[in-house]
Formats: sequence, structure tokens, C-alpha cells
Amino acid sequence: MEASNKPEELLKHFYLDCGFATRALHAGEHIGQPHFSNHTNAIFQTSTFSFETAREGAEMFAASREGFIYTRLGNPTVLVLEAKIGALEGARYKLDHPDRTVSTLTFSSGMAAISSALMAFLRSGDTLVAGDVVYGCTEDLFLTVLPRYGIRVVSVDTTDLGAVERALREHERVRGVYLETPTNPLMGITDIRAVAALARQHHPGCHVLVDNTFATPFLQRPLELGADTVVHSTTKYIGGHGNVIGGAVVTTDDELRDQLFHLMKDLGGCPSPFDSWLVNTGLKTLPVRMRQHCHNAQRVAEFLETHPKVRRVLYPGLPSFPQHDLAGRQMSGFGGILSFELEGGYPAAEAVMNGTRLFTLAVSLGCVDSLIEHPATMTHATVPAEIRERIGITDGLVRLSVGIEEAEDLIRDFEQALAQV
Repeated sequence: MEASNKPEELLKHFYLDCGFATRALHAGEHIGQPHFSNHTNAIFQTSTFSFETAREGAEMFAASREGFIYTRLGNPTVLVLEAKIGALEGARYKLDHPDRTVSTLTFSSGMAAISSALMAFLRSGDTLVAGDVVYGCTEDLFLTVLPRYGIRVVSVDTTDLGAVERALREHERVRGVYLETPTNPLMGITDIRAVAALARQHHPGCHVLVDNTFATPFLQRPLELGADTVVHSTTKYIGGHGNVIGGAVVTTDDELRDQLFHLMKDLGGCPSPFDSWLVNTGLKTLPVRMRQHCHNAQRVAEFLETHPKVRRVLYPGLPSFPQHDLAGRQMSGFGGILSFELEGGYPAAEAVMNGTRLFTLAVSLGCVDSLIEHPATMTHATVPAEIRERIGITDGLVRLSVGIEEAEDLIRDFEQALAQV
């Protein structure tokens, strides 16, 4: 398949040394597509691809010739998105480690990406050390699915390095460490570099996997901090407009990359071309959106922290936040998500959620518009009550995904909603 007079390898490496916004717009564009005459990428909305000759088809199936066979096994529109995410998440890592590869595969959902990444390196009898505060469906995967296949999951507060080291020291066959930072919905910050060092100290070859959905590569790049693999729900900030479901895995582990492709081929968690095109379109404005998300979340958090009906506000940008300094060192901004706990418990939370006018009552996050939800009865309802209570997901806790509206309007909306409590 003739690409153009601009070799793909040249395009890949040229953009590695460009700034983030430039990479968001240009990296990966047109890679794998037949020509460059179209300004925006084409949507190859096809299930299968034709061959010029029978020999060409046989050679493609034998992997002795490059090309596209069947969209579950690869598609030009999907390839563009994978190249762009890889350039955003792994460009600086690649520049510092020219002998290593950074590989990206996209999936039909964030959970497809997470489950595939874990299945790619875990085997029966292995132990996974995992953060005790994670997305509700991830927690359910740990509690109900992985144990069926003989995989033990040890839950630990990854923000406590002493607790992490004890878990690593006390358990055998620890093949991986899985963590979110910031955590969902309590916003806890884990020192990625320190956890990666501890994991390899106690279990050489241990695989460190970070869910970077909340921070995005604009604010945090775990590969540069020692992680082996990064997962994203591209449904969230990377897509940014609430109109698509998707996921991505970025890894520096060649064996895991090959296993991921094998899993995608056999289990079928591939994204559609149209969804990939939507995510790629949203991704181009990620840096612009994230700056506004961060600005607005900081303003809303500062307002809520001073309100007499609010017991506590969980946002890394507040000096009162326990890991504020670590977040400042590890991230280039504090993100657009925050949680707060109301004095009146669930009745107060319900009144605020029902009373807001600009915040849409809905799960998910990372949309251009603001969302509000109740973790205990919504996103984390599948987490057993005793676990929610232990980790701090109370009935009065509300999570916000702060959008890119005018900050003053969002604050005014909360003033009137809190007045109803």
C-alpha cells in the first residue's frame, strides 16, 4: 500500500521531538492510509480488505507482506489513533530510550483495554498487587473474574509506600502491580517512580501497569516514571466529548504487545473505525481542553472547601490535599476531577445532585461539559459496602467532572444547589 513521498518512519520520529500540542495535532496523521491528499483522515468503515492477487493475500496472512486484511486485525483509521496516542504517551520515553519500542493498541472500551493488559502477562498462580481504590468495574474484575483463573489479587493502599513494600515482600509470585493515580473517586496520588522501583527490587521482572485516564498524557506520563504499561479509557478526556466508548494500552514490553494483539485477535475487543476517528478528532484538542478543565476544577474546589455544608474536598490542587506536593512533582497540572463530602450524608448529596443546573447528573467523566455523580450508588455500586466504607467512599461523597464552561457560572450553580441542602 503506497503511503506517500513522506516515509512513515520519518514522520513518526520527526514528531517525537515536537511539543505536546503539535504532537496532538500532527503525530500519526495519515500513517497507514493510502495517500495524503485528504486533509483529515478517511474513515475506513469496512470489515474486510481486498487483495490484488491470491499470492498477495497469502503473503499478508503469512506476515511476509504488510497490509490490511480484516478490521479486527488492523485498520488504517485505527492505526492513526494508535500512532497518535503512542506519540503523546511515549515520545519522551522513546527519545531517552532509543533502543526500546513504544507500542500502542486501542480497544473497544477502557475495560477491554484493562482486562486485556492484565490477561497478557498474568497466569494462573500469579499474584497481582493492586490499588485499593480503583474504578468500580476494575474492582469487580479483581474480585470476581481474575480469581476464577487462579490469579490472586492483593489490595493495598498504593499511596502508602510502606504498605506497598510489605505486600511485595510478603507475597510470592507477584507478577504485576496495578494502580490508578489519581484514584477514582478519592483522587489519591501514588509515587509511580517509587512503586516501580520497589516492585523490581522485590520481584525482578514485575510488570507495573498504571491507569492514566484521569491525568491523561498531557498531565502525567507513567512510562517516563518507570511504569511498563499505561492504560486509558479513551471514552474520557482523550475523546473528550461524551460520544464514544474506547480504550488504549501503551507499553514498552514487546512480549506484552504481542500477547495483546493475540488477545485482540482471539477475543475480539477491537475498536470500530468510526469510533477511532471520533477519538482521534477529540484528541487533537486535548491540551486546550485540559488547561481549562484544570483551571475550572481548581476554582470549584477552592469554593467548595470554604463552604460550611461541605465536610471535605478531595482535589490534588488544594494545599490541604495530603499528596499535594507529590502531585505537583509528578504531574504538570491537577486535572479536572474532584470529589467532595457533604455534612448531611446521602440526603444532602441527593439534594445537591438534583439541584444543579449546569452539572449533568450522569456517570463517566472527561467531557467538555460538567458532570456530577454519586460513587457509592453509581460508579462504585458493585464494590462491596464494607470495602467502600474502609477506603472512604461514603454516602455523602459526590464526584464532579468539571467541564470547560465559565468557572464563575459553575460556582454560581453550586451556590444555589447547596442552598437547597
